[in-house]
Amino acid sequence: ANMEDILNFNIGMLGHVDSGKTSLAKALSTVASTAAFDKNPQSKERGITLDLGFSSFSVELPAHLKESKFTKLQYTLVDCPGHASLIKTIIGGAQIIDLMVLVIDVIKGVQTQTAECLVIGEIVCNRMLVVLNKVDLLAPEKRQSAVEKMKKRMHKTLENTKFAGCPIATVAANPGASPDDITHCKPEGIEELIKVLGQNTYIPNRSSDGTFLFSVDHCFSIRGQGTVMTGTVLSGKVSVNDTVEISNLQATKKVKSIQMFRKPTSSVKQGDRAGLCVTQFDPKLLERGLVCSPGTLPTLYAAIVRITKIAYYVGEVLTKSKFHVTIGHATVMARITIFAQDSSSGDKVEATSPPVGAVENLQLTQRKFDFSVDYIFRNELSKCVIAPQWALLEFEKPVVCKPDSLAIGSRFDSDVNANKCRLAFKAEILEAITSKDYVSSVLPKLKVYKNKSREGTVERVHDEESVICRGLLKKETNVAMFTGLRVELSTGERGIIEGSFGLSGKVKIRVRDGLKPETISLLGGKGKKSKKKLAESSEIVSQPVKVNMQFLRYIYDPAKRMAQT
Repeated sequence: ANMEDILNFNIGMLGHVDSGKTSLAKALSTVASTAAFDKNPQSKERGITLDLGFSSFSVELPAHLKESKFTKLQYTLVDCPGHASLIKTIIGGAQIIDLMVLVIDVIKGVQTQTAECLVIGEIVCNRMLVVLNKVDLLAPEKRQSAVEKMKKRMHKTLENTKFAGCPIATVAANPGASPDDITHCKPEGIEELIKVLGQNTYIPNRSSDGTFLFSVDHCFSIRGQGTVMTGTVLSGKVSVNDTVEISNLQATKKVKSIQMFRKPTSSVKQGDRAGLCVTQFDPKLLERGLVCSPGTLPTLYAAIVRITKIAYYVGEVLTKSKFHVTIGHATVMARITIFAQDSSSGDKVEATSPPVGAVENLQLTQRKFDFSVDYIFRNELSKCVIAPQWALLEFEKPVVCKPDSLAIGSRFDSDVNANKCRLAFKAEILEAITSKDYVSSVLPKLKVYKNKSREGTVERVHDEESVICRGLLKKETNVAMFTGLRVELSTGERGIIEGSFGLSGKVKIRVRDGLKPETISLLGGKGKKSKKKLAESSEIVSQPVKVNMQFLRYIYDPAKRMAQT
């Protein structure tokens, strides 16, 4: 088959650490390459490339794709060792995973990490296939009913996600043996699984537009030729003789040759698995990372994101707290500040109906951040899916990534074995902040306010149109900043702060329409004389009159001004 005729379909293998993902990947590759439908003798020689959890195998095109321009189908399985690295790999390659396969131990069912996998699956992909593995461990006479029971439980678990009603297959990938035992039986259910995979294969939307971005998963040098990087094209295309930038090394290299399916090709595009050979460099410097068109991956010091809490996360996501944020191919600590649009301010937040899933698909909501709007500061990320919430992420170390990357916030420091989902929120970048001095250059444009209120007490009436108030401002406060702000007395009058009175932090409040007679008498009349008289006739006890001031303060305003609506 010619390069152009091969459809490469990327499958993300997710599942709990001991659910048997890797043995399933091995079984699939082995069975597929020896099975009757792969008549191509070269597939055996080609062997299965199991480097770093990528294995691929070819099959005949399923019936429903026969009309397409493709003549052959290659599946690439992306399986990642370890859990934290899995999150990184999956999010880093989010754009190119066409189908999720969630592997579940049929005896243990959904475990904590399985739920985390489900969260990731929902963020990066629209289609999923569940594989119940290890059915060989069920007693033969109970197998049927146990499998049915687990299928029911799975459908129940998935009914509120976008994968409701997805296909469920059963296999025994590595029956009756420890992995090192060579005498064990042949895997069961694999042919059936390949059939189900075929039915769920479609022609993905691949584009060669946009900037070239290549995710490297392996790097080695070939004497006399150069350094080869194998990986997947996340976006755009690259051709022989193009110059690419290796972001980790901040170096540019020329592409000398490209291989796909072990054959040379002149260019590759989004979704393709390939090896790029570039001018020599030390492969140890690039274990995994991104390669791109020069100058296209910015370095982010901070980002404004649209943020959504993950339904399975039970902890709080608080402003000023720090989370591990996985973004691009890095995980860094970031401090978050949460804010929302104030729905009481008249412009109602668009009431989109909430998505079916626990998390809606992020790729659909690419928007720019609007700096012209006022946002209200929030202490905590709410579970609400309808009203959008935003956050400022401030990274402890700068991150190299696409300006519109997905990010996931996790608490990896929490106990791995505690039965809790550690993924806390997902975020999409709306504003990539690339200037180092963003605190002075970008943040002042961000209009996030806090509602503030202060309360004082009227000490005495000054004249018919003004009172003296204490306790509203602290002694050391610069009263000039508050002069002119509106206040309200607990008796109903509205006034405005006229300035300070004396040195102890008291202020004079002017009531334009004059004080009500009953307020004056409540306060014991005006001037000092009448107070004395009142004290003698003790029937009338003066009651405190409170003074309330409501205002806004923009948290990033360098001048710390107050405002009132």
